[in-house]
Amino acid sequence: MRQHHFFTSDLSVNEFLLVKEVGFHPLGLVMGSSIFHIGTQMVRPGVSEELTTMTQALYHSRELAMARLEEEAYELGADGVVAVRLTVNLHAWGANIIEFLTIGTAVKAETAGNWRAPDDKPFTSDLSGQDFWTLLHAGYRPLGFVMGNCVYYVGQTMPQQGFQQQMQGYPQQMQGYPQQMQGYPQQQQVQNQELTGPTQALYDARELAMERMQAEAEGLQAHGIVGVTVEETNHTWGPTVLEFSAVGTAVVAIRDDHHIAQPTLVLSVNE
Repeated sequence: MRQHHFFTSDLSVNEFLLVKEVGFHPLGLVMGSSIFHIGTQMVRPGVSEELTTMTQALYHSRELAMARLEEEAYELGADGVVAVRLTVNLHAWGANIIEFLTIGTAVKAETAGNWRAPDDKPFTSDLSGQDFWTLLHAGYRPLGFVMGNCVYYVGQTMPQQGFQQQMQGYPQQMQGYPQQMQGYPQQQQVQNQELTGPTQALYDARELAMERMQAEAEGLQAHGIVGVTVEETNHTWGPTVLEFSAVGTAVVAIRDDHHIAQPTLVLSVNE
């Protein structure tokens, strides 16, 4: 009689069955955590620039959390971790304290084969069980969960500053813009215009995060990245200090044919 091993998993029922159908069985729920104090960095007022100290702190904290998740999976003898979730928790223990938590399900292939990353660590992927099934049937396999980030200070621009200075000389009841601006001379109001400084700052920050994510994927010898998401967060730093993070799953082709079976139309006869 075949022996069945007990496992834990955060996969849904559908995800669990699809992962099994594609030739993997779950070993256990794995996680990694890192609680980090984010240091401060001086900024030059009005000058948009990357805050490298904060960028490195957030990246290192995420890296530690992912490394600990991989270590747990390795101890279980897993070939990979699927459905990885990376969350950020703000605790009340003090200012600038952030916890990065990663959770996923360690899996092992039921047939022999090299499914691990090039460094012999279990692969990691934030793809759902359904996406994991589709990826393998399409002739690709995941290599690793890749990420890039950038903390950027967005300097103010003259139109905003000029408007605030302009309003200081008027009574308090006049400062409820825009509801109470109807009787204010039109020529005194700030015209609609693009704020090119913040626009360029946000664009640069996103590009830096994307480039760093792509560099991680190239280090894994990946052919591409799927499931990319880019998030913008200011955590507790105020509206002018933002973090851009880009995450996705690096993949590599395992065969030349990348076609999957066409879906079959099923007509239910149930009322």
